[in-house]
This record gives sequence, C-alpha cells and structure tokens, in this order.
Amino acid sequence: MTTRTRKAAARLTVFGVVQGVGFRPYIYRLARGLGLDGWVENAGSGVEIHVEGPPSVVREKFPAALRAGLPPLAVIEKLDVRPAPVENSRGFEIRKTRDAAGFVFISPDIATCPDCLEEIETPGERRYRYAFTNCTNCGPRYTIVRGLPYDRPRTTMSGFPMCPDCRREYEDPLDRRHHAQPIACPACGPRLTLLDARTGRKLRGDIPEAVELIRAGKILAVKGLGGFHLVCDPFDRKAVARLRRTKDRRTKPLALMARDVAVVGRFADASPAERRLLLSPRRPIVLLRKKKDIPLIAPNLDEVGFMLPYTPLHRLLLEHLELVVATSSNAKDAPIIKDEEEGIRKLCDAVLTHDRPIATRADDSVVKVVNKRPLFVRRARGYVPTPQSVPEALRSDTVLVALGGELKDTISLYKNGYVVTSQFLGDLDDYRNFGYFEETLAHLLRLFDARPAAVVTDLHPDFRTTRYAAKMGIPHHRVPHHFAHVLAPLLEHGHVPQRRVLGVALDGYGYGQDGTAWGGEFLLADYDGYERFARFEPVPLPGGDLAAREPWRMALAYLDRAFGADVPGLAAFHRIGNRRAVAVLGMIRGGVRSPLSSSCGRLFDAASFLAGTAPERQEFEAEAAMRFEAAADGAFRGAYPIALSDPGPGRPVEISFAPLIRSFVRDIEKGTPVAAVSAKFHDSLAGLIVRVAERARREHGTGDVSLAGGVFLNRRLLERTERRLAAKGFRVFRPLAYSPNDESLSLGQIAWGLARVKTGGT
Repeated sequence: MTTRTRKAAARLTVFGVVQGVGFRPYIYRLARGLGLDGWVENAGSGVEIHVEGPPSVVREKFPAALRAGLPPLAVIEKLDVRPAPVENSRGFEIRKTRDAAGFVFISPDIATCPDCLEEIETPGERRYRYAFTNCTNCGPRYTIVRGLPYDRPRTTMSGFPMCPDCRREYEDPLDRRHHAQPIACPACGPRLTLLDARTGRKLRGDIPEAVELIRAGKILAVKGLGGFHLVCDPFDRKAVARLRRTKDRRTKPLALMARDVAVVGRFADASPAERRLLLSPRRPIVLLRKKKDIPLIAPNLDEVGFMLPYTPLHRLLLEHLELVVATSSNAKDAPIIKDEEEGIRKLCDAVLTHDRPIATRADDSVVKVVNKRPLFVRRARGYVPTPQSVPEALRSDTVLVALGGELKDTISLYKNGYVVTSQFLGDLDDYRNFGYFEETLAHLLRLFDARPAAVVTDLHPDFRTTRYAAKMGIPHHRVPHHFAHVLAPLLEHGHVPQRRVLGVALDGYGYGQDGTAWGGEFLLADYDGYERFARFEPVPLPGGDLAAREPWRMALAYLDRAFGADVPGLAAFHRIGNRRAVAVLGMIRGGVRSPLSSSCGRLFDAASFLAGTAPERQEFEAEAAMRFEAAADGAFRGAYPIALSDPGPGRPVEISFAPLIRSFVRDIEKGTPVAAVSAKFHDSLAGLIVRVAERARREHGTGDVSLAGGVFLNRRLLERTERRLAAKGFRVFRPLAYSPNDESLSLGQIAWGLARVKTGGT
C-alpha cells in the first residue's frame, strides 16, 4: 500500500477461550493471507488485534473470516470491532503478552490431537514415544496454569527451559506449536520415573516395565493431568479385589480406560452420540449400557464407565494392554491425589510418575447420554473452566462468588458477564475435601483476579460453606437449596422467563425454607423468588441420617403410611427382621429421631428395598436407586396410582405415594417380576411430573419446566419425563453442560445473587 489514504484500520478485542489455544498464530496467518498489516497480543482481558489495509478487507472480510476458521479449541464469547487510527505498521507481528485487568478464559485440558499422536507413533520423529507431546491444539491447560495471562512462566512448565529445537517451533508463527506454552520434547521436557511403592526406590525403565507390572497383577499409580489414576488389569479378579480393599470401595463402580472404541464395543453398546463423546477432545468417562459384564467392575448395575486415552502417556500404556481399570487415586471420600507427597505410595505397588507439577487437581468428568443429549454426572477435567455466559438482563459489574452446598460441591465465580464454575470438589463433610475447597477458591480468585463484593451460599446454617462465607467479611446471602437447583438450568440456557416456570427439584435432601428436609419439590419460580406449588407428602426418616444409608428404614416408613396396623403381616416386615422392625416402627410412630422429609431420593430407597434390589447398607449415595433403575425392563408398561390433594388457599398440592406403595407391594407379593415393578414405578413418577405440570399450566399459565436435582441422573426417569413433557407442549430446560445434582447449586446461587443485585439487594 503506497499511500496512507488507501488504508483503513480497526481494533478488535476478542473475549472467550482465546489464550493458549493457538489463537494468535491463527490471527497471524489469517492477516498475512489477506494482505493486512498490524499486530496481535494477549491482554489481560482477552486478545487485542490491530489490522490495517484496504477498507473492505479490514471492515468486512477480516472480521467474517476470523469467526469462520477458528482453531479447534478456541471459543469466541464476544467480539468488539471499532475503527482505529492507521499506525502504518509494516507486516504483521505477534506481540509479547502484556498484563492488564480483566476476566480471561482459558481452555480446559484437551486430549492429544491426531497430529501429535502421529508424531508419537512415527519412528524417526524427535518426539517418537515421548509421553508429554502436545501442541496448541491439545495437551494440559487448566491443570498447569498458575496465573494469567496464560504464558509459560505462569504455568508448571516454568521449570523446563526450552531447547533450541522447541524454541524454534515456539517462535515460528507458522508452526502448530507457536506459543504452545506446554511445548516439550525428550531433550528439554518432563520425564517419567517408575518407583517401587514400598521403598520409594527408583526402578529401571518406565512404560514397558509398567505394562509388565500390570500384567503381573500389580496396582500402579499413574500420574495424569489432574492427578493420579490407580491402574490394574480388569480381568485379574485378585488385583481388582485388592484395589477395592485399598480404596475401601466395596461396590462403587470403577472406570475403565480402553485402547480404542473397538475395544469398548466388545463390552458395551455405544450410540453415535456416545461414540462422539468418547472420541471428543474432552475425553470424559461415558456411562454405557453393558454388553458383556466384567466381574467386580460395576456390580449390580446395567451401566459401566469407559474412557479413551487422553494423554500420550495413556496412549503408550494402552498399546499393549487394551483395557485397564483407571480409577481416581484417592482414599475413600478424599480428593484425588496430585503429588507423590500426598500418600500415593500407600495405595499401590508401583508409581509411574513425572516431574511436571500439577497446579490444580481435577477428576475425570463423567457423562451419560439421555435423549441424544449429554447429562453430566461429574463435571471436571476436559470441561472446567469453560465459561457460562449470563443473560443480558442479569448482567452486572458486581463480582460474586457462590460456594455451593455440602455434598458434591463446586464453586462458581461471576465477573464481567460470565460465570466460571470449578471442578467437582467432593463432599465437604470430610476435612480433606474442605481443604481442597479452600485451595480451589483461592486459586480461582487469584487466577481470575476477582475481588467478590458478595458471597452466596445454601440456606442450611450448619453447612461448612455457610459458616465459611460468614467469615469472609463481605455481604453474605443464603438461597434455599431447591430454588438454586431450579435456577441453574435457566441460567445455563440463557432463559429469562416472562412468567414463572415450574421447577421440578427432586433429590435426596435439601434444607427447606421452613427448616425441614425437602427433596420432592414443585416450585413456581423466576430469578426473583418462588412459591411451593406442590410437594411429596413428608414421611419420617427413622434414625435421621441412618435412614439415607439403610434403605429398609425408609421402606418401613412408607409401609406404615400405606398399610398402618397391617404392616406386621407383610412379607417385607419379616424380611427386615421382627426385632429391629418393631423397634424402628415404634420410633416412626412415636416421632423419636424421625424428622419428616419430602425427599424423592428416600422414596427410591424404599422402593428398591421392597423390590429386593437394595443393599442392606448403601456404600455410596443413590446405590439402592441405581440398582433399582438397572432392574427395570423397557418392555413392561403401566403405572401405579398416586394421589394429589386439593390444598387450601396458600398451601401446596400434597402428593401421596400410599396408593402406589400398596399396589407396588401387592405386585411383589404375587410374584410380578422386579423388572416390571421397577419399570412401572419409573413410569408412574414420570407421569406424576406431567400431571403436576399440566395442573400448574391450567392454574398459572406456566408452560416452561426446569428439571433439576440428583434424581434426574436416573436415565429412565429423565428420558420418559422429558419426552412426555415435550409431547404435551412444554418447553423443558434441563442441564446439558452441568450436572443436575448438587454440583449445579453454585450456578443457581449466582443466578439468584445477580437477580438480587438488579433489585438493589447487594
């Protein structure tokens, strides 16, 4: 361009996942290809671009082309384009990152890309069989970053100076490793070490020797992206049994890592949607229907979790093993271990570790597919910290943090129109997980340079998060548990209702507005508040928390409601054992240590016991319900009666399951197959939800339904509920990028907090 008058210039600011994903090299190549001059740089608030050249190219072609060919991991949340003075730049350059205030989004950890896999598998390549190969399109991100902007000195790769070859790739804008912060090779990058767990002594070799140890029945701890896996041969019953004893995990399912989808297909059925998830760059554990059972892996269940290798190390391990158990390396109820100093050697026979530190621990994500769409059981590695955009009507300049509840906790941070939700943090009633919570909160606030103006928590006064928030020295707001559940899917879908939605919140326990235990709730709600439209009839929880662990207790409570004085004549009464059944029945009827609850989770426990699918004592949450669901057969149809009351003014509709329990027990006593009674039970509950929704629509004009709470992790229930509501003309909002369980509480709390800010409440 010979004269200044023929040039135009524009300044573009890009917000989203645009750092650490090859975005600047992409802009460099794009600008040069269009004959534009200028520069691109990481700024604290995203990426800044200055382009100058022919006016039509600057104003039209470049912005359009920018969105059209994004790198695989880049996500543009917002693009600002404005005119700029011509700087008479010569050529196009990638400038050094500058510090600036803002809210930058970084990529989650991403599975090894095809180009890197090809290098690993090609003899003669300098990264042949190198376990830490990565590029701008793949590799570690969130779990290695210590601060922003995202540059190597602010990651756990800061201790690995680049060799001349890596430096050349890093500095070449046309190379796919240009500014790939975790770039490494055998000459300069992290290295593997194999250790004897008993002595801590370094053993000879690494991957081939580790493979032989696994084949010999040993348990290995393998350091991955967000922590260690415990790995063993799934077909070696002694090894799996020993692993279960080591983890104190008697029946909870174990995850499997398969070499490829062909191996998965020998043991489980995978739909096209499930295959896409397995092969996606996120690489979650995907829960699939069993085709061929592997003993001790997922006992008494019809689903098993599979994932594919997502790092070069995993890929090299699986070359000769085909299939391994790959479960999180944690003692029971503790967070995943990320450092050798955290006691990993107590859990295994050998440790395959490396010297790249993990900045942030993160479990594998767990997903299932329901009605061809994802349903998260656990959201962590591969998805965190993907930002969630907030509807314009709720946006605010106020920074908020929400601390979730007590079980399956997460933290959510709101800043500048977006929410970042942490990885799954576990149950905070264990001090080790609470330490993980504190560690993650500090990391998020530091990483995103956030100074919250207010904190939001659950309503429960005794949750550790509630007590912690009270000491933070900023305004503290408490939100009812099930209200937060209902708001989370609305925020995720960007839905701002013109009239109240019907929120269906079904779970095991939540502290209600009246101080009692809720869990079977139908709420007329918007972001500002709610009204309890209907509820499950409260029943006693004999023994309090014991009732959630021993399903027979809830069975007795429901039998008493359904049969009254006739309970002692039932077969189920005698199966419990006369002595303890009489004692607990006395507690129920005398109101001794038997608080009332409207919990849907406890209804499932009772049904599972009555059907003969529940364990004597649940080892993990919802074990009885999962076994009961697994027993259902889709070939059976029908429904049990459920009674809805006609409440007085200002009172919720009360839902009684006494008629259902009576019919259910009669079916069992006359020998109806468990597969049939389970199928009918699930269909009855789906039908109930539709009945209540139709009643709410008639009385209040409500046409939108939000489905939330851990009970909706039940595939059969969600499938039928979602389809039937849609068939009746309802718009259904259910989680797609979050779990319906308590992991989503912090997101719902942010929604309520923002609504409060809008009305002047913060």
